[in-house]
Amino acid sequence: MRIAFALIVFIALQGCQKQVKDTSVSCPANTPATVSLVAATFQMGADGTYPEEGPARTINVSSFNIDATEVTNTQFAAFVNATGYVTDAEKPQPRFDKVGAAVFISPNLAQAYWWAFVEGADWRHPEGPDTSIKGHDHDPVVQISHSDAKAYAKWKGRRLPTEAEWEFAARAGSNTLYVWGENRVPDGKHQANTWQGAFPIRNSKMDGFELRAPVRCFPANGFGLYDMIGNVWEWTDTIYQNSAAEPIYTIKGGSFLCAPNYCRRYRASARQPQEAGFSTNHIGFRTVKSE
Repeated sequence: MRIAFALIVFIALQGCQKQVKDTSVSCPANTPATVSLVAATFQMGADGTYPEEGPARTINVSSFNIDATEVTNTQFAAFVNATGYVTDAEKPQPRFDKVGAAVFISPNLAQAYWWAFVEGADWRHPEGPDTSIKGHDHDPVVQISHSDAKAYAKWKGRRLPTEAEWEFAARAGSNTLYVWGENRVPDGKHQANTWQGAFPIRNSKMDGFELRAPVRCFPANGFGLYDMIGNVWEWTDTIYQNSAAEPIYTIKGGSFLCAPNYCRRYRASARQPQEAGFSTNHIGFRTVKSE
């Protein structure tokens, strides 16, 4: 473990360069709550990237309405206050017999792994009981399981998007490597909240954020949707693979933990499996409604 950690540190140091933080980030408050998208045909998936993204194929989607942003702490709090809902992370976890959830922790000599079960972590305390969402009203809510997300959506008279709907909305008509173009950081301006530096050791925070950013802090895509890429992964209602233990769903969009040397899933076609009952501090969601 020490040899592996030393190698990670070496890679991080190799990537250390004096860089200037992007100071162009702004977070407009007044934007439409939802956006309506008409039925269309689009190219879904990608070839020549991660194998699970292919093959590229032609897909039809019906008209639907989608949240312009990820569901925020304020929005989820309104649901909990109205219904008394208790999230899965606030219930004893089967493998631990304790309440809590998974939290990213930058590895060190004492902690070689970058994920840990943290007792007391939940949507009100994303990184554990000593943390709080106070002052983070407009951050995307996290530590949300698939069933938690579905419960909120049902309360709103909505549902979770299918993977095809989500990808169509994220692409916004683009066919470039990134939804905003071929360059990840065009003209030095960050287009999404991701990790800058050598993951998981060094994050230069050049985009202005270490963890989650308030919604709308980065440019909207061509459909007027914010944070479809980066910030937090988002649940879909599409099964990734069958499992006897529990359903495994597809999550999309990447998160603040995606870096050039690791993950690189800050693209519309990127996809990843996630256990339905698993809550972490980098997965959130948005909702849709058929039209």
